[in-house]
Amino acid sequence: MSSFVSTGTTSTTTAEPVTNNGFWPDIDPSEFRDTHRLDGTITAVRIEGVLLAAMATVNRTLRNWQAKQVEAGYATVDAVPVPIWQAPGVFDALYRRAVYSTAHASLVERYADYDTTNSGRDRSESLAEPAESYRRDAAWAISEIEGRPHSTVELI
Repeated sequence: MSSFVSTGTTSTTTAEPVTNNGFWPDIDPSEFRDTHRLDGTITAVRIEGVLLAAMATVNRTLRNWQAKQVEAGYATVDAVPVPIWQAPGVFDALYRRAVYSTAHASLVERYADYDTTNSGRDRSESLAEPAESYRRDAAWAISEIEGRPHSTVELI
């Protein structure tokens, strides 16, 4: 589900992949656009910015998991053995999902700043739910990578 209303603009500028830290894959802005059905109304510069910020957030969250894998002798995520119940390439796919979802949540939250009228304010309130859904998807993908349950329940 895309949270943006298309204005009919279909031209998109192809940008170079956003370079990652060597352990995680580089992120291709065109692939992000295709996966999340984002058209040319969102500029290439904005796409690159949100992807870089999302990568920083996800990489920071997964830094301990990454350190354990590197310490175990796996130089890249592709070298990490996949549990027998998972499909090959699952860590790479989950990482991309976490980055793409985090980036899309950021775009959704900022989208309302195009319209400052009452309708814009109402629209920003309606976009809060999709943004949280994208953040949830990112958190679940990170939990899957780390081998944790999707939620934590504590007694108070």
